[in-house]
Amino acid sequence: DSISKPPAQQPFVNNCCIANPGGSLLIMTDKATGMVPPFNPYLALILGTMAVSTGAIFARLADAPALVIAAYRVGLATLILAPIAWYKARDEIKTLSKRDLKLAVTSGCFLAVHFATWISSLDYTSVANSVVLVNTNPLWVGLLTPLIARERVKRAAVYSIGISVIGGAIIGYGDFATGGKALLGDGLALAGSMCAAIYLLLGRSLRRKLSLLAYIFICYGSAAVILWIIVLSLRLPVTGFSPGTVAAFWGMALIAQIIGHSTYNWALRWLTAGLIAISLLGEPIGSTILAYLIFDEGLTVYKVVGGVIILSAIYLAASSESRSNKK
Repeated sequence: DSISKPPAQQPFVNNCCIANPGGSLLIMTDKATGMVPPFNPYLALILGTMAVSTGAIFARLADAPALVIAAYRVGLATLILAPIAWYKARDEIKTLSKRDLKLAVTSGCFLAVHFATWISSLDYTSVANSVVLVNTNPLWVGLLTPLIARERVKRAAVYSIGISVIGGAIIGYGDFATGGKALLGDGLALAGSMCAAIYLLLGRSLRRKLSLLAYIFICYGSAAVILWIIVLSLRLPVTGFSPGTVAAFWGMALIAQIIGHSTYNWALRWLTAGLIAISLLGEPIGSTILAYLIFDEGLTVYKVVGGVIILSAIYLAASSESRSNKK
């Protein structure tokens, strides 16, 4: 997927599929050009999942306000991408229509709120709860699709939403016993999940029109501008951090944002959206393991049971989406 050339303008439904050895149709190829992935997209998903799983850990290690952490995450990522985007994608970005530019800025706004609320949740609830709840975004995509994309919600998505509510209630019941702060953290994580869903829905058409580099530069850049305006308006501290915190900022920007998020955006050209959503289930597992090793965070029965129910609901919704894409 060349980062200097936009993907084919045909709608995604006009792409055809390549059968894998097991007979399922999952890898997408451009019907007009016959292009195939330059490297194995499944390996890319594994890399992306591992990279994204570090986001919550770096955020917890950073000794700074949540909004500052979020601003540095997308801000540093944008600075890294800026010279590359100027060299390879500036003409493409300059020809962007006003409508698409407005859509990109709106998408960046919701991405900014997603990071702000999710990273804030880590101050109140566990890494395990936060990453499980923030990864319910496939369910919110299904719920919000009729309102934003004007598409009908599938029956499997409705069932999955109901199941996830049960799982969330179980996690919330367990946190209620530990105090209102944990519940506040759970609520912030869910708010971050809903913002991520809106960001994905608004940005769907942009990825069809723009190359990967142009797409992520506009989205990350818009989010960075919004977050830094808020940080500076609130006069939050932006300097004087310890070397460990600065290292955490760079870790989030390089590993979680540029490698993790951008890998998923790249894979969307070659794999079904349902399969991408299923792969996101690996983030809570990876983050929970890292939190146990680094912060010695334990797992309660409520977290395990509620988390398994929520992950099962997401798997049900994503699997149904994957099957429909193969038909």
